[in-house]
Amino acid sequence: MTALDRRTLLRAGLATGAGLAGGGLLGGGPAGAAAAWRPSGRPVLTHGVQSGDVTAESALVWTRADRPSRMVVEVSRRPDLRGARLLRGPVLDPSTDFTGRVRLRGLPAGERLHYRVRVTDLDRHGVASEPLVGAFTTAPGHHDRRDVRFVWTGDIVGQGWGISPDFGGMSIFRSMSAVRPDFFLCSGDTVYADGPLAESVSLPDGRIWRNLVTPEKTKVAETLTEYRGQFAYNLLDEHLRAFAAEVPQVNQWDDHEVLNNWYPGEILDDARYTERRVDVLAARARQAFHEWLPVPDAGPMYRRLSYGPLLDVFVLDMRTYKDPNDGNTYADRNRGLLGREQRQWLIRELSRSRATWKVIANDLPLGLVVPDGPGAQEGVAQGDPGAPAGRELEFAEVLGAAHRAGVTGIVFLTADVHYTAAHHYDPARAAVRDFTPFWEFVSGPAHAGAFGPNALDGTFGPQAVFTHAPPRANTSPAEGFQHFGEVAIDGASGDLTVHLRDRDGVSLWTTNLPDPTR
Repeated sequence: MTALDRRTLLRAGLATGAGLAGGGLLGGGPAGAAAAWRPSGRPVLTHGVQSGDVTAESALVWTRADRPSRMVVEVSRRPDLRGARLLRGPVLDPSTDFTGRVRLRGLPAGERLHYRVRVTDLDRHGVASEPLVGAFTTAPGHHDRRDVRFVWTGDIVGQGWGISPDFGGMSIFRSMSAVRPDFFLCSGDTVYADGPLAESVSLPDGRIWRNLVTPEKTKVAETLTEYRGQFAYNLLDEHLRAFAAEVPQVNQWDDHEVLNNWYPGEILDDARYTERRVDVLAARARQAFHEWLPVPDAGPMYRRLSYGPLLDVFVLDMRTYKDPNDGNTYADRNRGLLGREQRQWLIRELSRSRATWKVIANDLPLGLVVPDGPGAQEGVAQGDPGAPAGRELEFAEVLGAAHRAGVTGIVFLTADVHYTAAHHYDPARAAVRDFTPFWEFVSGPAHAGAFGPNALDGTFGPQAVFTHAPPRANTSPAEGFQHFGEVAIDGASGDLTVHLRDRDGVSLWTTNLPDPTR
């Protein structure tokens, strides 16, 4: 693929001086001012290309330009793009921060496809950007029992650990690419909008971690421009850009896309913020999320993606409908993380699924206790091993309904807690008996401070079969303890294999789960 180098970014005015995502360049200024700007030369694609939410017959392709222009995409079975199908995409303008997406439809199932993106000048006929290329593999068809392989992790650029060229940048994305996955599941905390970066941080061994810093990363994000700048910053990393061009994404959001442990209706007591209404901040963050990632811009953020007869992925939204963080011991079944509509959707879609494996992407872990200060809980569990209470009631309902409907092959994948682990849940160990045994696998961080391990809540009978956590809180990426997980489903046997891997791709632990339908 064509790589973006630092010189290209500088030409686009996106590094030192103008600043990545700075001012009117990213639509932060008045629309009239942006429209009056007439850069010379050819348009430039500033942040690479990405693809996402790929199905058996469609895919989203994303890019961003440095000026108002029209997006054009070509797609072909051939790497040289000969005989490519051409699609004329949207006009990229300040209203979307000069980002845009094209939904490719009518694609062949289960094939490796190649695409090329350019933008054309709106005022000068025949003037276009240099093209950028990428690729993705479409999902298998309904009856195609071919192998499926994907990776997952979360927690990107957190706790003050930004892109440091001296320490190799975000090399975990290079390691994930080496696995040759069909897709990447990002389990939330795609950015840290509440995590400002300093230019340098002293490490325990005396070395200095030097961050690449942009204006939008020097303070907590509050404005739309500042939220946009969080996503723009991550794409400065060469490993992430190369990965995004070659591996389609499935993205979900968690808390740090807005701010730590947020919930709807919250009013902040934090001197760093001039805007204290979290609902206002969340609306801005959500707009930036949809602009800067290859995700659908219509409908709810929870969704089901099918990958042939072997896999369905259920992507949860555990933020939009979240109740306030309190002691989490209530008996009100109308409260919770998912909300009634999403909960009923999950029960219905699990029951309808005929896939061998049903992967539930839960950005908050099921059995790990995640406190939010004294006396309040951020997650599902609260540390009481007794009967379900609080948010546990929702998952008791989901698991019980799935059990009664005879649903098998449920696997939970999560991140959030900044270490990697394998948890097995069994009603024989639990305070609630009405569910089928299942696994939850934890991975992360991708590039953030490492923490853990967290305490397990016994309500659903979890057992920590494997844990890999750092010796102290907020261990830097320089010391390792960065993780991703790999899931491989064998087309012939239907078995599912999980590897929990470190930053360099070394398998720390693995297990094989037999096809539950045999």
